[in-house]
Amino acid sequence: MQRLERSDPRKGRIVELRYFAGLTNEEAAGVLGVSVGTIEREWRFIKSWLRTALAESSGPQEPAGEG
Repeated sequence: MQRLERSDPRKGRIVELRYFAGLTNEEAAGVLGVSVGTIEREWRFIKSWLRTALAESSGPQEPAGEG
């Protein structure tokens, strides 16, 4: 999260508003003064970014069913 916030503070704020505060896209857009489309687009990016960051931090994984 800190890496994301350093690279793009607004994306970090979106995570705070959507995930931790439980705001909807519409509510988050109102708080940040951007369009709902911007929140939706950035939320998709954030989810993808976080998946990648978590996968990198956990190291290589063995495929399911092997090993």
